[in-house]
Amino acid sequence: MDRQPQDRTPRSGPGRRAAATLLGLAVAAVPLTSACTAGGGSDATSPQGRTTTPVAETIAQPVVADFPVAPESERVDLAVPTFSDPTNITNPLFPISSQESVLLLGRVDDLPFRTEVTLLPDTRIIEWQGQQVEVLVSQYVAFLGGRMHEVAYDFYAQADDGSVWYFGEDVFNFKDGVIVDTHGTWIAGKDGPAAMIMPADPKVGDVYRPENIPGFVFEEVTVKAVDQTLDGPLGPIQGGLVIEELHMDGNTEDKTFAPGYGEFYTAGGGDVEALGLAVPTDAVSGPEPPELETLSSGALEVFEAAESQDWTTASGTVERMTGAWETFRAGEVPIMIEPRFTSALEALADAVQTRDAARARQAAINAAQWSLDLQLRHRPPVEIDIARFDLWAAQLIVDAAAGDAASVNGDFFTLDYIRDRILRTFEGADAAGINAQLEELQGAVGDEELPAAAEAAGQLRASIAGLAPAR
Repeated sequence: MDRQPQDRTPRSGPGRRAAATLLGLAVAAVPLTSACTAGGGSDATSPQGRTTTPVAETIAQPVVADFPVAPESERVDLAVPTFSDPTNITNPLFPISSQESVLLLGRVDDLPFRTEVTLLPDTRIIEWQGQQVEVLVSQYVAFLGGRMHEVAYDFYAQADDGSVWYFGEDVFNFKDGVIVDTHGTWIAGKDGPAAMIMPADPKVGDVYRPENIPGFVFEEVTVKAVDQTLDGPLGPIQGGLVIEELHMDGNTEDKTFAPGYGEFYTAGGGDVEALGLAVPTDAVSGPEPPELETLSSGALEVFEAAESQDWTTASGTVERMTGAWETFRAGEVPIMIEPRFTSALEALADAVQTRDAARARQAAINAAQWSLDLQLRHRPPVEIDIARFDLWAAQLIVDAAAGDAASVNGDFFTLDYIRDRILRTFEGADAAGINAQLEELQGAVGDEELPAAAEAAGQLRASIAGLAPAR
């Protein structure tokens, strides 16, 4: 799960996602129902993901030459696990099956870094150690400097003893709006062994490997502290885990995990990625505060007013947003989101005051994005993702107007990946309509016909505004 940026060699091919499934859940051109086998065997068809008896008692370990790894006597991940109910992940330090949406924030290469992690509705069958294991699929989408940076589909299952195992990932790395490589992709049973990513009951001194293919993907973890108090999004969290992660280059980085959240804080080489918000862990019941609706709808109003250069309306709306924010921030606000929304609102006010239409439209999108993050505690995650989908269509319109073909291409990819999160919530005809419009948009983006792409994005926004998720 090493998410640190690295040198990458571009691959040839089109700038659009290859072989996207336009009539179903589009998961990076790899069907979730396909099986990965160690020897290229036939696809598994068991819908339940139940297991057969393991063929070995211990996991064969790859050779790690000339590298200071821990002795096997300290390892807790050597026994072959069994998986009777693999998609029911109850481990509190890695609660993937109960995490609907997670937001992580930080800085990488001195640029703002943002990650959205979403549990997808489909599962996948992977064959490993003679077992057919049904795994959960978690979508990881990372933005660097506000632009698409990496997408990964991570595969997890819980063993009968309560430990969580990592079965691989499909990775797509981006640069200038296109996929440049798939470095980091691996599948258990095909490329190497499944790997423990969280023990059932971690203890100080425990050693395990979340990735275990030396020379390709490799991490060895040593538990340094347990039962720690961590600074959470809304206050102290008890029961935190601190680990040290060793990489093949000999460098180490510290990570923390928190009950109800999972991976919580990473710091290595000056880069930081920290949890900003997770639902349902941080969700609250009751009606959404009216101030949040003012912030979200107001940002979109400024976006439209700036296009027509109606600065009177834009100024009045920013004034209302500022008042709403002062009221809302006096209460409980996630500590990592609060300063980011404050900065976004200030940038929006400045752009409106100077009557800079292009800057005001971009600032409005930024403010709307942070307002949606705040709303995530109060609304179903799928509703937030539908609103994010609309915002990225608006972003595409802005980038097309600026003549930025690379960013437009990245915007389309972002829309395509968010579709994976929302499509199953719509009725058949509505889902087919979204797919058809995305296909039309894909054609215009691929041909670099930016005015046509902007028009198609506008039509997509109009369509999505008229749809409601199926209940």
